[in-house]
Amino acid sequence: MSYPSAPRTPKKDHTIEQLGHIRHDHYAWLKDENWQNILVNPALLQDEIAQHLKEENAYTEAVLADTRPLQETLFEEMKVRLPPKDNFPPYPDGPWEYYRRFPEEGQYILYARKPRTAAKHVGENSSDKSDEDETILLDVNAIAREENYCHISHATHSPDHLCFAYALDTQGSENYQIFVKDITTQTILSPTIENCSGAFTFGADSRYLFWVYRNKNGRSTRVYRRDIALGTDDLVYEEEDSGFFLTLSKTSSGQWIIISTHDHDTSETWLIPTRHPLNIPFCVEPRAKGLQYDVQDWGGRLIIRTNCDEAVDFKLMEAPITTPSRPFWKNFYSHKEGRYLIDFKVFSHYLVCLEREEAQTRITILDKKGNSHRVGKGNDLGTYSFDGSLEYDTDELRYGYQSPSVPRQWYSYKMSTRTQILLKEQTIPSGHTPSDYITVRLFAYAADGERIPITLTRHKDTPQDGSAPLLLYGYGSYGYAIDPVFSPSTLSLLQRGWCYAIAHVRGGSEKGWRWFENGRLMKKKNTFTDFISCAEYLIAEQYTAKKRIVADGRSAGGMLMGAITNLRPDLFGGIIAVVPFVDVLNTMSDASLPLTPPEWPEWGNPLTDPLAYEYIASYSPYDNITSKDYPPILAMGGLTDPRVTYWEPAKWVAKLREYSTSPHPVLLKINMEAGHGGSSGRYKTLQETALLYAFAQWAVSSFHTDS
Repeated sequence: MSYPSAPRTPKKDHTIEQLGHIRHDHYAWLKDENWQNILVNPALLQDEIAQHLKEENAYTEAVLADTRPLQETLFEEMKVRLPPKDNFPPYPDGPWEYYRRFPEEGQYILYARKPRTAAKHVGENSSDKSDEDETILLDVNAIAREENYCHISHATHSPDHLCFAYALDTQGSENYQIFVKDITTQTILSPTIENCSGAFTFGADSRYLFWVYRNKNGRSTRVYRRDIALGTDDLVYEEEDSGFFLTLSKTSSGQWIIISTHDHDTSETWLIPTRHPLNIPFCVEPRAKGLQYDVQDWGGRLIIRTNCDEAVDFKLMEAPITTPSRPFWKNFYSHKEGRYLIDFKVFSHYLVCLEREEAQTRITILDKKGNSHRVGKGNDLGTYSFDGSLEYDTDELRYGYQSPSVPRQWYSYKMSTRTQILLKEQTIPSGHTPSDYITVRLFAYAADGERIPITLTRHKDTPQDGSAPLLLYGYGSYGYAIDPVFSPSTLSLLQRGWCYAIAHVRGGSEKGWRWFENGRLMKKKNTFTDFISCAEYLIAEQYTAKKRIVADGRSAGGMLMGAITNLRPDLFGGIIAVVPFVDVLNTMSDASLPLTPPEWPEWGNPLTDPLAYEYIASYSPYDNITSKDYPPILAMGGLTDPRVTYWEPAKWVAKLREYSTSPHPVLLKINMEAGHGGSSGRYKTLQETALLYAFAQWAVSSFHTDS
């Protein structure tokens, strides 16, 4: 099979001396040294780099030209699985019910409200016609008509229900602007807040809005208090450690503003009473290396989720708000190793825990007398999740359930009576029968004996004889679990005889926090070898065959893709790497990048630690490319991505082409109008997914034929 000629990437001398090591990075020139300004204004990208990226995009389009009809078919299939208009269940708050909906053929969400007495649960069978009772708070479609990219990170109303605030990013760089508007007049009340992280919250009197500032390196460093009427800002808190993230929220009771600082090992919480927004924040417990905690207030006390006292999978403790420090913490909900306490919510009379054990989520409800019960079956292969709530003094819990074969369901659960109603079920207009699909939990064995969970879904007519192609997804970093959920887009693969599998590898938290700890720092390679073990197991059990697997990973999962491609290219028929973190050694050695200092606890610091340098250098995908037969590869990035910068996939692709001894193309597509999350808008997103799936089909067919 012949392909167009790939773009030639010039090699330029660039030598790096570090901790006694010397390395040569011939493609370092692809990093524009003016990258901070490019995140704000992409037009500032150097002409040579911009031209190269455009040539790469054109090459990818030319190589995949024959898949264009398939891409269009896939897109249309995916599009008709989405309702042209869609409503989501409303959330009551005082005299109003707030909700979101997609207008007819809308790419973006519309925020609205209705009086509580007139509003009904907005479920799948209800109409979204605007009437005299509806107030439109924000139509994101109207903003998007003027922008190539549009993302709202947070949007909410003020406690007095008179204002609506939202954080808007129009570049994909996660550099947000915050707008506060008068709901009645629809006018902006205060000058636009610039250079924000996207997090904000109101004080109790609705006069003040607290927000988080991002510096030129893209890091959240300060909390300010905006006087909405005056348009003035006062500094409330400043984080001086560049290795700490800074976030802002409010307790469920609405009584406290939470300033949280943390890295991947340690956290610290500061509180401000919402009724006294001018107060100086006070610290719950000063940071101590390895101590993690977060808080809510409940009945005049603090409830603290923490890993203290060697509670590796976290437990709940309580303390008086007046004396919140560690000596006053008492056990409230005990620790059980292997039962990871993901999150918790509080209501006036109930506390609700979201937990995960052996890759299975569940919800546990406790009352003030210490009684507990669980919601749902808790023994199936679906995923339970918290839904939002705007009220504290209620016994209604909103939760969601879905599985790879069962569309998402929204439930209202009465905690006092233990009864529930289904508010809404995700509809698939083109039709969907869950019983047509089989989902199973499998376990592969690692070389050290660990059982690695795999969640696999296939159509009931897909044979288990080794003939089926299989998309194998993996992540395995930061303790982030890939829970099995429903994806209407994936049906396009399943209906074509594919299997879809998630490898729950170490580095995530599917089997508890130790599962994460055994896939980080000096144990990071477990993530890669676990994924390979899963692929080998699926081949041995005849769910698929060698070179019939397309591996798929995004962000840190893209690092996984790069590593397994270097280790076992013979296993895979294709590799999909979206915003892939593949230039690990260089990125972790550049302290100016937004995420580098905060992520040294995850990967190690190769600037100061010789062992960390050598270990990262031994697996960093970009640094371990050698002459071998690589499979077809599609790497995708975003020009304004502040998390995984565009030059990582660009450099990786250039070096792969230099060393690959196979005839299979290595492709790069850079979205010139988006960042880490890809295109905005629900239909634009489907076009990217269609491209990825068409590549997967093309790669497996091409590779299988060649072999």
